[in-house]
Amino acid sequence: MKTALLDAVESKDIKKSIPHFEIGDIVEVHCLIKEGNKERVQKFEGTVIARKGRGMNEMFTVRRIIGSEGVERIFPLHSPNVVDIRPVRSGKTRRAKLYFLRERTGKGVRLAQRHSDHTVSK
Repeated sequence: MKTALLDAVESKDIKKSIPHFEIGDIVEVHCLIKEGNKERVQKFEGTVIARKGRGMNEMFTVRRIIGSEGVERIFPLHSPNVVDIRPVRSGKTRRAKLYFLRERTGKGVRLAQRHSDHTVSK
């Protein structure tokens, strides 16, 4: 009863078209950045290491390496500030959460490529 009621209320704010991406995929997340009275779209590309939540509360974590330093960002899936999500490359995984990538550096961070139809070739 409770979830049916919440789903009915949240359904108007949920995004209708979300691309298919999974844990281990490399994605480009286009975020809306507001600086003063200006707005711009910034791209954040990295590996999806976690997805959690359901409905309006669904979040995903993207990790990338910038100058030998790991950077992780958690994005709400249905946020209006997340303009676009583009899967770039699909990774082969056997885990639901890829937190073990935090200890790895260099080539150890790369995942084996899985050939799938939901990624976009550059």
